[in-house]
Amino acid sequence: MLRNIISLFFVFIIGCIFLISTAYAKWAYAFVVYDGNTYIVSETHFETKEIDKKIGEVTKYSDNEGTYSGNFSNKFPKGTEYYAIKGVNINDAIAVKESEKSFIKANYEGK
Repeated sequence: MLRNIISLFFVFIIGCIFLISTAYAKWAYAFVVYDGNTYIVSETHFETKEIDKKIGEVTKYSDNEGTYSGNFSNKFPKGTEYYAIKGVNINDAIAVKESEKSFIKANYEGK
């Protein structure tokens, strides 16, 4: 009887550890997805004069790992706008609007 209780206790503890570690997994880096392409958020900032036209926005946000579709971000909330950068092809990088006068560069990583 005691042996069964101890066995069930260990199964319960292992199960709890597995569930907690899965539920709180975090992304390795900040990124945005635009038009099916992944862009890694950098530390490079731009002024408004360096920004071209709006090209999209975040449609889904989550800070937990998973599989998501649409213009997704693990850093920026839904509605955050994406812009083209003057003189830079959007296949190389885009700008993400942080505030009215601040934009941050996101570099193309792949599909």
